[in-house]
Amino acid sequence: MHFRSPESLLTPAMRGVLSRMARAARPPFHTLSPIQARAAYEAGADVLEIAKPHLKRVEDFSLPARDGHALPARLYAPSFESLPVLLYFHGGGFTIGSLATHDVLCRQLSHLAGCAVVAVDYRLAPEHKFPVAANDAWDALQWLARHAGALGLDAHRLAVGGDSAGGTLAAMCAILARDAQLALALQLLFYPGCIAHPDTASHRRFAQGFVLGEDDIRWFFNHYLRSPADREDWRFAPLNASEVSGVAPVWLGLAECDPLVDEGVMYGDKLRAAGVKVDLEIYRGVTHEFIKMGRILPEARHAHADAARALRHAFHLR
Repeated sequence: MHFRSPESLLTPAMRGVLSRMARAARPPFHTLSPIQARAAYEAGADVLEIAKPHLKRVEDFSLPARDGHALPARLYAPSFESLPVLLYFHGGGFTIGSLATHDVLCRQLSHLAGCAVVAVDYRLAPEHKFPVAANDAWDALQWLARHAGALGLDAHRLAVGGDSAGGTLAAMCAILARDAQLALALQLLFYPGCIAHPDTASHRRFAQGFVLGEDDIRWFFNHYLRSPADREDWRFAPLNASEVSGVAPVWLGLAECDPLVDEGVMYGDKLRAAGVKVDLEIYRGVTHEFIKMGRILPEARHAHADAARALRHAFHLR
């Protein structure tokens, strides 16, 4: 059987991005402090993004977590109508990322789908370890369900979404929403983290040189988790959830050359086996984080359009 090297799977454009990243010789996240890593991620966040879409409504506000902490949030909408709303959680291994790093992506989803997007700055590790991010995410969804109307939005058409660690939080929220009988139209997951231990074939195959490396994953999780026992908690690893029947339909967008691709497929399979409607797309030849590289990668723009189509369908928008 002919074996293709992992590198040979990459598109020419993706290979070009990786070679430019290698030439830039920026220190890997796992060699930095969390504060340094956040600054580095923010500095590079828009470099490969599409042009920032203009929206009629962009408003910063805050919403309360259970301990009274005010979580910064940003509302995006293409109009001032009573629109359905996607609650979005950014990626960054629970340690980096912010409203600023995912501003263009949230604008693009709002622009293409014709819905509102509310992005939340949940608290980051290591200052706030598990389960603070998980609690913040669930608190934000419950708050939005109660107060969407006060924001001029349609509380009866809600979805959750996120990328990477943010996808983990969205998947967790969908399970909690089912348990609380809070109806969600969709869970929109870009390459979510789903497993307790990074031991799949794709974790081994794409361990080095594909944007998200095994050393970075270890660094992120060592900052976030309090103990090995936290890994087994389904709020960190949704594949550990005992029962996923009855959760919202899911749109899953995965990257072929990503350590997380296998666990995304496994989670889609688990949901499908439980009778959940699953729309799964694997974007060929691209890596983790590709959705934020739309200026260079057509696959990113395709994923934006596919995700927006899923939102429009779930929200019954034309």
